[in-house]
Amino acid sequence: MAKSKDPTRNTSSASAPQGSTPPPAQHVWLAGLGAMAKAQEQGSKAIETLLSDGLAFQRKSQAEAQQRLHEATERLSHLATDFGQQATGRVDKLEHLFEDRVAKALHRLGMPTLLDIQMLSDRVAQLETQWAAAQKPSSASAKKAPAKAAAKTAAPKVATKAAPKAAPKAVRTPAQKTRSKSA
Repeated sequence: MAKSKDPTRNTSSASAPQGSTPPPAQHVWLAGLGAMAKAQEQGSKAIETLLSDGLAFQRKSQAEAQQRLHEATERLSHLATDFGQQATGRVDKLEHLFEDRVAKALHRLGMPTLLDIQMLSDRVAQLETQWAAAQKPSSASAKKAPAKAAAKTAAPKVATKAAPKAAPKAVRTPAQKTRSKSA
């Protein structure tokens, strides 16, 4: 086989000798090698820059997400509080309505209210106080009276028999009435 000499074809491997290639191709080749060297040199710097930018972006994103989560939690908390207050108000109204209806039903049945019972208790306490005050002077005279009565009864000691107890009367039932009429 015959080798053909092609001036455009490059037969060199990694590095091209200066004399065998035309100058514009040599410039392109050297420019490519320079770009590759610069990319390797600046590549680590670029990666470090990208890492720091990524970390900063991540921190910023997390801070914003935390802020939004905090705001949403506050809104939800306020909504829950408002809902709880509304529900409590409605339950209180329902409870009051129920108590009124029960009170009216008890009033119709003639049942005394708590106020009526309290008034009666106060009145009973007042009457007990008046009764106790009225009993004090009479209890002093009552103590003296039995002493005099005991002295009078002590003088004539006469033995007396107790009166015999009367037999209990038979209670008539309707059946006994009919017998007595027919007999």
